[in-house]
Amino acid sequence: MGALSLWIFGLLLISLARAHDLNHFPENFVVAKRNDPNPVTLTCRSKTDEAVTWKVENEEMEDVKLDDNIRQVGQNLVLTDIDTPKLGQYSCWREEEMLSSTYLLLLEDEEEDESDSPIHCRAKSYDCTFSCKWTDSEYKAVRLGLGENCSSEGDKSCQWISSKEQLQDGGFQFELAHSLSPYAEESTMLIVTAEAISDLSIIRKTKRFYLRDIVQPDSPQIVKCQEVEQDLNVTINPPSSWSSPHSFFKLEHEIEYVLKDNGEHRLSTSALVPKSISMLRVRSRDPLVLSAWSQWTPWKNVRKGKKNPCQCKNKAKSCCPELPSGSLNLCKKRRKKRRSNKAEQNQTS
Repeated sequence: MGALSLWIFGLLLISLARAHDLNHFPENFVVAKRNDPNPVTLTCRSKTDEAVTWKVENEEMEDVKLDDNIRQVGQNLVLTDIDTPKLGQYSCWREEEMLSSTYLLLLEDEEEDESDSPIHCRAKSYDCTFSCKWTDSEYKAVRLGLGENCSSEGDKSCQWISSKEQLQDGGFQFELAHSLSPYAEESTMLIVTAEAISDLSIIRKTKRFYLRDIVQPDSPQIVKCQEVEQDLNVTINPPSSWSSPHSFFKLEHEIEYVLKDNGEHRLSTSALVPKSISMLRVRSRDPLVLSAWSQWTPWKNVRKGKKNPCQCKNKAKSCCPELPSGSLNLCKKRRKKRRSNKAEQNQTS
């Protein structure tokens, strides 16, 4: 086996052994395409014209001159016919001083299919931010960019956003900001581009959508349940994250309730529901664009009348009528008094 073959074989072993070490986007990297006839140049960022040497994964490249596909031109390194054995971290040196380093990554060739995209985005409102999640757990480093410039390969003006931590399910979460006016008719699509690294390969995915297509409100707030003749009027407020004013950014609500007598579940888009129900929950959506429904609120027990306001002490679990001022404070005093009396009885017994 010749010196060149030994060097390539050793380089392959180094690449495979250290491929999983790259779990972040390096400061400097160059992306090559498989079977691309155009050469790739790795630049040595040196302030002088003195001679330099190159290393790959901190291993000397003494035999690199024997390979016609890797040659040093001045201080730079030029590579052609890029394949897996040539990937990794290249660094240029002057004696014992490292001047700069660059990762050589390989671009994965994949057909663009937005229906099967690992990018999933959601906006809680029409305000200036939205979130995206990358769902493919194979990749250990992911970054997102917003705008046409990020979808153009090699555009240095893109402002990339990186996720600091990988989620428990292996995905990555991102928060992005846009400049669309919430009051104007939407005519411009948002363009989100993702770059992801795995085993010294990099993949690029682009997703285009209108903001209205990703709107999904948070769950609304059930405020109270008030008896109105034979019905129950449910007061529902938009979530705190929803756009305001609410008179302009309207939501429609859907109530699911359970009949007390037979346990039957029913749905209503009216705030008036039958009085004889035991539980209810609510979800919301934008009726103008027919956005995705919010998640359901937790189930709430329905309390009616004012005879026993202490049943309404837990507003998170109960939907109650509007109570007189001080009712719940009175409940707390009664509960405290009962505890005190019970403690005295235990001491005397």
